[in-house]
Amino acid sequence: MEFRHTSVMPREVVEYLGCRDRRTYVDGTLGGGGHTLEILKASGPTGRVIGIDRDKVAIEAASKALAEYGNRVKLVRGNFRDLPTILAELNAGPVDGIVLDLGVSSYQLDSPERGFSFRFDSPLDMRMDTGAALTARDLVNTLDARELTRIFREYGEEREAGRIARAIVRAREIAPVETTGDLVRIIEETIPKRFQPKNIHPATRVFQALRIAVNDELESVEQGIKGGIESLEKGGRMVVISFHSLEDRIVKNAFRESSTGCVCPPRVPICVCGRVPVTRVLTKKAVMPSDEEVSGNPRSRSAKLRAVEKL
Repeated sequence: MEFRHTSVMPREVVEYLGCRDRRTYVDGTLGGGGHTLEILKASGPTGRVIGIDRDKVAIEAASKALAEYGNRVKLVRGNFRDLPTILAELNAGPVDGIVLDLGVSSYQLDSPERGFSFRFDSPLDMRMDTGAALTARDLVNTLDARELTRIFREYGEEREAGRIARAIVRAREIAPVETTGDLVRIIEETIPKRFQPKNIHPATRVFQALRIAVNDELESVEQGIKGGIESLEKGGRMVVISFHSLEDRIVKNAFRESSTGCVCPPRVPICVCGRVPVTRVLTKKAVMPSDEEVSGNPRSRSAKLRAVEKL
């Protein structure tokens, strides 16, 4: 299957990064290279982009799509949570801008063999890095009901987490839960129709939770933002696009914390904490995609963009 992914809010990303010539930028979630392409155009003729992705298929696809830009592009297979280490190995820091487009790509969702979507009956995989050891199948067939409940509740905000977890444990006593179809059937048979959500498939939150757990996504976001801010040049900017409330909450809180100065109690006349802000928040409220973009790319409808500038 050809790698296809429509990048979300490309115009807004370029605008908030403030792309300029002779600057170095990082696309920490390369995908098919859509954001990287727009950054290269906006920072021409000599601006550079370091593209990072843990999916080897994404790296291969972007390498072909961006070939004409030659040494203005450096592609690295890795995890954006390790950005300071990656930049040190490339002798490339600090950088002038970073973009993170979180979550799963359209290509990954639309590839049956990757096991991200319940639209296909395929092996329960969900690894963004196909070289990683842990799969969704491993989780549903080895974790006890309590841990499965925690994952579904914390990462999927699933109200019926306990009931679904217990049903999975019962089902695997008869036969392993091997495919996405197996898991969907368990969920649909466990949750009565009257309790199933009206606007989304009843398996949506469980699949999101398993994907997050398999790829350690929330921890990656926390570490990626922290390391990203540390890796910015003074005046450099970081732009993050999230797609669900768990991610957005982490981004919002991390940006707020990095932009907060003195936290001494009001009764203390002189600051003794020594805390100073290291960033300035550029987006008081999350930026949403335009109606026009959503109509052309429905998967963008839940996207939220936030940005900060290094002081």
